[in-house]
Amino acid sequence: MTIRNVRDHGQRYRPRMACLKKVETVVLEMQDPKTGVKSQTQRLVITTIPHAITGEDIVAWIANRLKIDASEAQAMGTMMVAFGYIYPLQDHKRLIIKPDTSLYRFQTPYFWPAQQWPVEDTDYAIYLAKRNIRKKGMLELYEQEEYNNLYKWMNHKWDFIVMQAKEQYRAGKERKKPDRVVFDCQERAYWVVHRPPPGTVSAMDHGLDRMVDPNLEEKKTPDYYRRIIMFTQQCIMRPRVKSSVSIGALVKYTATYKEHDPFLNSCLPSNPWLTDDITYWNLNMPNVETPTKMRVERWTFSFGELLADPRGRDDFRLFLKKEFSGENLAFWEGCEDLKWGAAETMKEKAQQIYKTFLARGAPRWINIDGKTMDITVKGLAHPHRYVLDAAQTHIYMLMKKDSYGRYLKSPVFKETQKKAAAPDAHRFSETQLEQNSKRRRPSLSPITLKQQEEEQKAKLAASGPVDITQVMSKLEKKQRK
Repeated sequence: MTIRNVRDHGQRYRPRMACLKKVETVVLEMQDPKTGVKSQTQRLVITTIPHAITGEDIVAWIANRLKIDASEAQAMGTMMVAFGYIYPLQDHKRLIIKPDTSLYRFQTPYFWPAQQWPVEDTDYAIYLAKRNIRKKGMLELYEQEEYNNLYKWMNHKWDFIVMQAKEQYRAGKERKKPDRVVFDCQERAYWVVHRPPPGTVSAMDHGLDRMVDPNLEEKKTPDYYRRIIMFTQQCIMRPRVKSSVSIGALVKYTATYKEHDPFLNSCLPSNPWLTDDITYWNLNMPNVETPTKMRVERWTFSFGELLADPRGRDDFRLFLKKEFSGENLAFWEGCEDLKWGAAETMKEKAQQIYKTFLARGAPRWINIDGKTMDITVKGLAHPHRYVLDAAQTHIYMLMKKDSYGRYLKSPVFKETQKKAAAPDAHRFSETQLEQNSKRRRPSLSPITLKQQEEEQKAKLAASGPVDITQVMSKLEKKQRK
């Protein structure tokens, strides 16, 4: 049995080498002893730190060198800290540049991200074990969780990890105190960049996995030039859309949606913001029982319009159930929930969708081709928000090309179209509109309503338990009166 020691933390290849090289050029200029940022020995609590620089000096140098204002210079300095080229000596959790006297140092080139050292779990486990020894078990909450997870993951070689941590801790104690503080800050800044605390945005987030290295220079073989020639020929032969055609499509879209645009046509039965009549909102609620004719007409414009409307989706679901293909829409809705849902339940949702719709013998199995199934199954090894995009697109196009056309001709849609309401326009005179505007009062702030609700709950809690018999007797007396 092979025991895997490396867990996939994202893309194998960094697509930002050009950006990192530019940042390195600026960092090297900042370290120039004559024209760079002035560094000097600073005192941190009771420890003297050599070659320290302040945040305000960094921001001032960037603004002067690149001829930009202070806000842009601060944003660029923050990017350098986020990438790990500059590290803070005081506030380690916030990787930002503070334009004040906060102390920073330049990170040693060994820890620069352009070195492309693999950020392995073994090194991180040794670092956490060393911190656990130094802090005597008082790690940060997220570090303690990572420490426990790594212990479970690499239990087969945990003795080696602890031994390495003790040796590094013993070697660190032999250094002078300023060097020990500087090295600890360097190492901690490196791991905050590459293993950030939960809830923080990581500059090293590599995104989806790539199968090719975009930074690798391809060898100039005959096959390379042949592909370049083919690509150039295809670009030349590719048809271009004329401006008249694109303008015509825009005019067609405007003519289609003209009657449904509240800026171009009045709302029916009336605009509630002007007349204080909420009939329009009641008729166009998301899950209203009887939709309006204009709303039903919008479903015929495109399949996307039908799925975007909750009431239209319910109508389409009823049609699919009659055709015994309701699992297609259920799968599409599950993928949308995965794509836009909470991050902490993402993995469970992906597995649940796979078991319900894609696995062998699934209770609501959907029919997709083998190539799409292979892509989906491989992606589910490391699930993310868009892992089911290929299967979702396949089902979407299947419903659009097959089910949507038959739905528009079905008795279900015709019955909904027949029952649809056609509200008449309200005829308010100018005097009535003026009276409505005079009676209009600003509503209470949600904060005020929340405070009133909490005060009412506090009063009820302070009054003690309620005698239900007394309440019922009071209600009966009111009814008799």
